[in-house]
Amino acid sequence: MTQAEIARRLGISRSGVNAWEMGLSVPSTQYIVELARNYGVSTDYLLGMKETSTISVKGLSQKQVSALLNIIECFKNNDEQKN
Repeated sequence: MTQAEIARRLGISRSGVNAWEMGLSVPSTQYIVELARNYGVSTDYLLGMKETSTISVKGLSQKQVSALLNIIECFKNNDEQKN
């Protein structure tokens, strides 16, 4: 995507996007969220947080989400027991 395309999607100027890329300014929280949505990544990813990942639970029931969280916790506990 070009700077102009990103700017158009976010409703800001191209020079604003350029300033972010050049490190002259940083996007507000609102724009970080919008950028994450546009690129299909998490805000943590955009902010350089390497220890986290996201899993889309869209369309899953609360029971299914709870089951996934339990599985993740089991993996964490298993890894801790190995160390």
